Amino acid sequence: MQNTYQRLITDDLDAMLGTLPPHVSGPLRSDSDRSQLLEVVMDLGRVPEARFAEREMILSDSEVSEADIEYVISRIGEFGADNRAGIERTLHRISCIRNRRGKVVGLTCRVGRAVFGTIRMIEDLVASGKGILLLGRPGVGKTTMLREVARVLADDFNKRVIIVDTSNEIAGDGDIPHPAIGVARRMQVPSPVLQHAVMIEAVENHMPQAIIIDEIGTELEAAAARTIAERGVQLVATAHGNSLENLMVNPTLSDLIGGIQSVTLGDEEARRRGTQKSILERKGPPSFEILVEIQTWEKVLVHLDVAETVDALLRGFEVRPELREVDSEGAVQKGESQPREREWGRGDERRNGRAAGPEPGAEGPRGYVFRGDAPRSIYPFGISKQKLQQAITQIGAPSAIVDSLDDADTVMTLRSYYRRKPQVLRDAETRGVPVYVLKSNTVYQMEQSLLQTASSGEGRGGRRGRDQAHEAIQEAEDAIGEVMSRERAVELAPQNAYIRRLQHELAQRYNLFSESYGREPYRRVRILPGGAAITFDR
Repeated sequence: MQNTYQRLITDDLDAMLGTLPPHVSGPLRSDSDRSQLLEVVMDLGRVPEARFAEREMILSDSEVSEADIEYVISRIGEFGADNRAGIERTLHRISCIRNRRGKVVGLTCRVGRAVFGTIRMIEDLVASGKGILLLGRPGVGKTTMLREVARVLADDFNKRVIIVDTSNEIAGDGDIPHPAIGVARRMQVPSPVLQHAVMIEAVENHMPQAIIIDEIGTELEAAAARTIAERGVQLVATAHGNSLENLMVNPTLSDLIGGIQSVTLGDEEARRRGTQKSILERKGPPSFEILVEIQTWEKVLVHLDVAETVDALLRGFEVRPELREVDSEGAVQKGESQPREREWGRGDERRNGRAAGPEPGAEGPRGYVFRGDAPRSIYPFGISKQKLQQAITQIGAPSAIVDSLDDADTVMTLRSYYRRKPQVLRDAETRGVPVYVLKSNTVYQMEQSLLQTASSGEGRGGRRGRDQAHEAIQEAEDAIGEVMSRERAVELAPQNAYIRRLQHELAQRYNLFSESYGREPYRRVRILPGGAAITFDR
């Protein structure tokens, strides 16, 4: 749908073109599509190039020379510690590329535009006084929207607004800020590493009612954001990441949405919640109450209660952020978005508690016939539920993913977790629940583990079930007797990592050597004669 409502856009493009060599800027001055220009790239020894929203254009047949680069540098401000400079009283940004000796050998001249009306979709959220975090891919308009937020808060809502402008990208280069921010005040940052300190200084020295920050990206900046939020100041900022889920798995920035920690519940509490004992929970209140995922200029997804959304995701519930779009008349339409695929949550492929796979004895999509004692309920610990579901579906295993050890007849985990023996894995072994140990968190490894329970016309096969551990121990005891009487090594049948461990422990009791060898799913234990017990599982 073509938008017919108008936005007021100012770009001071002539100021940008005036800094470029004439043979570079000439083609752009006559281009009818220059309002769509994003940036001009000049690299030493290459032809200059203009990048538009939908196309690219070579600006000159002559390669960029050192004189061309010096021509631009002499007409712009000084480069800071972040290798960025600007043009005074404009929003344009010039970034440089240096060689090993620090000499500038490349320039990216990015066009900065003030677009009035970009916060139409979230203006009610801005007026609420709540903290807002903006997310989105590079170039989607986060900084442009942030600039407009500052102007609206300062001019329309008469708030004391301070902008912490690390790279002068919000309010432009020079000592006098660009008119696009209205009467909001701007604090420049001497170096990007000092952004967190300037954030705190803004609160302590200037008594703002709202603070605007672009690109929170470090742990110190996240801690400063929490300090600002705790002092009752409205905080509006952008951060790296496209979605709320990105922040949840980012250990540096997860504090912005409350932080994620692992906790161990008591038996009674775990039963009451219907979960395993080790779970993920939010550490504390988020620094931002609202999170906006910017999809396009006319479309955003809004999480109106970040704390509630994070809690729901960690517990595996379905989350549907509010969808907001601007129609052709400029009106904001609100609705419910579709749920998104995520690492958290319950299996989506279940039917009556089971995976959408074949019944025991039926042939799967790759010709594997699963025995009746194949794992029906798998509890994944420390591995991707999404990848496990993919493995189950691809080989047609008659298995389902469950969210509690109490409901599982099998546990699947990584070798790194198994070596540390967290409480969940100790509980599984105490209950006699088999534990499948993977080398890596990949679909292939999960398929191989599941295929230990399958048999095909080529002889694939294996036994699984709670009685398998008993049979495997009996086999190990018989082998130990043979080793001690005949002084020769005996190989056992292939088993999973949990059962191999039990066999190793049994050999140790009799002061015998034991080792694991072979590749999954045929990895097995060999018991050897010896003195002091030594176990190898390499």
